Amino acid sequence: VPPDATDFREKAVIADTRAIADTVRRACPNGVIDVVPSPNRVTVVYDPLLIDGLDDLLKALHALVAAATKAQPQAPTCHEVPVCYGGDDGPDFAAVCQHHGIGTARLIQLHTEPDYLVTAIGFVPGFPYLAGLPPALATPRLASPRTHIPAGSVGIGGSQTGVYPFATPGGWQLIGRTSVPLFDPTASPPAALAVGDRVRFRATAESPAAPPFIPPPLHALHAPTVTVLEPGLMTTVQDLGRSGQRAAGVPSGGAADPLSARLANLIVGNPESAALIEFTLLGPSLRFETDTIVALAGATIASQPTLRPLQMRAGETLVIGHVTAGCRGYLAIAGSIDLPPVLGSWATYLPAGFGGLAGRPLVAGDQLAVGPPSAIPTSLNWSLDPSLVPLPPRAASCQLRFIPVTADTTRLRPLTTAPFSVTASSDRMGLRLRGRLPKTAADGVSRAVLPGTIQLPPDGNPILLLADAQTIGGYAILGQVIAADLPLAGQLRPGDSVQFEPTTIAAAHQMLRQQHEMLATVRSGIHSHFQPQRKSRP
Repeated sequence: VPPDATDFREKAVIADTRAIADTVRRACPNGVIDVVPSPNRVTVVYDPLLIDGLDDLLKALHALVAAATKAQPQAPTCHEVPVCYGGDDGPDFAAVCQHHGIGTARLIQLHTEPDYLVTAIGFVPGFPYLAGLPPALATPRLASPRTHIPAGSVGIGGSQTGVYPFATPGGWQLIGRTSVPLFDPTASPPAALAVGDRVRFRATAESPAAPPFIPPPLHALHAPTVTVLEPGLMTTVQDLGRSGQRAAGVPSGGAADPLSARLANLIVGNPESAALIEFTLLGPSLRFETDTIVALAGATIASQPTLRPLQMRAGETLVIGHVTAGCRGYLAIAGSIDLPPVLGSWATYLPAGFGGLAGRPLVAGDQLAVGPPSAIPTSLNWSLDPSLVPLPPRAASCQLRFIPVTADTTRLRPLTTAPFSVTASSDRMGLRLRGRLPKTAADGVSRAVLPGTIQLPPDGNPILLLADAQTIGGYAILGQVIAADLPLAGQLRPGDSVQFEPTTIAAAHQMLRQQHEMLATVRSGIHSHFQPQRKSRP
């Protein structure tokens, strides 16, 4: 196919992708919680608990797709991005020139000539994947990715170019920098670019300052209730995550084990979605400045009881200590942590540095305010059954059920027959597993990924994505771990063994409903231990 025809076809596909995504987002069918456009498809994320049946949702979506593709295409928005090429702003500029045997002026000319097409937003919030790079500039990624790329860096990765909105690790060749901010979590929409937009780079001699990123002000309405004495490991403020922002490259985030987070909040009388503290393997030491009720849930803790209300008096210190089973624990405080939400959530998103307390883990000396409790307990002498929180077995493989992308049993067998071990390089973004699988060819097109997606990188060791995973990925996809098993996946620690068991969409829906019914039963039982908090008269 001639290059110009290929370009025309790609632009038409992206235009359809944007039209479909916008149409579905505006119509917002029952159960749809997010819509993610990517280069050759639109991924619709739905909540099985909010729909009567998948067939009805699919019927509604097919009608919306038909309407979107017949509508007059929306004119693309064009953006000019000034770039200072080379020098300290483009540390790989000279190497790219040498790789292609061209001079500096020619590289700048080639890079600034096209009108680039935004084909996806992902990797990190606001990061644009731009198509239209001249073939003469296609450059392999770095053999070893950098651990730190300055915000605003303009890079080339293979046949694509893009701009890093945040300081982040990355493997693209850096040829310049811009001061144009591409993401602002306080704006609406938060991403400056959208799929289908056009971008043209303009060379400038002025070295840019870092793109401004001003976190929302941390104003609390109440006096500090908790002081952090020792932070523990990877201790952050979380909730049940944010929805509706994946098109801007913002993942759902939130608690890696949302079931335990819900239970902890229920025990202290909070809404299930309230902000609370998540810690990993080692819990924090906290001093309480006022009387309050707290509850621990999730991982088993050597020195503290879990799944029951605990009275903390003013001046007392709670030393949580080490986790003995599972990986992540949750501490809920009656009234919930009082911080400003970002994009509709209190969840800390570390890769982009927003949410929670200034977008970072807690450190010694931090103080957290807590709002007034909505209910007061009539009794503290009760606890929940520990079996409500599934934790990985100590002496056997943890079974995770997944929906495979293929019904071919021959291709499935390597994934479902051998156990995989969780490696130490795992984090909130994903579990990196050891256990080599046969290579599966990816089509080279980035597409939407979610918590629970099983990816296969070229080295053959699968990755199971978790709460903070990116929204777009280019690795081959093997399947999707069901939502009911994601709390268990969030409790896996390095050294644990994992086995994958295939299941069906219908079975996945049923298991999630059963989990929801269990929570409803627990909620009803806990309610009997509380009475509403009376509001004081002015």
